Amino acid sequence: MNDEVFLNERVEVVATFGAGLNPCNPIKFRRASGRIVEISEIGLRHPTMQGTRMVHMFDVTDGGADYRLEFDAERLTWRLLMEADRV
Repeated sequence: MNDEVFLNERVEVVATFGAGLNPCNPIKFRRASGRIVEISEIGLRHPTMQGTRMVHMFDVTDGGADYRLEFDAERLTWRLLMEADRV
């Protein structure tokens, strides 16, 4: 990610949940401004602990910018942590 902007923005996410190795797949998200971002590709994804809470990180792109989303498995909330222009 280049030209990173660090955020901590609550977002609304449409995701699919199923079986297999990657049971959660974010499809699109709505930013606080109302802008909808359609995810074209999911890159790295990994679970991590924040204190006693499990959170899942997703590096995604819409083809024009890269984003890092965080899903808090305890609170069932999504946050946009980072945005970066693609070079």
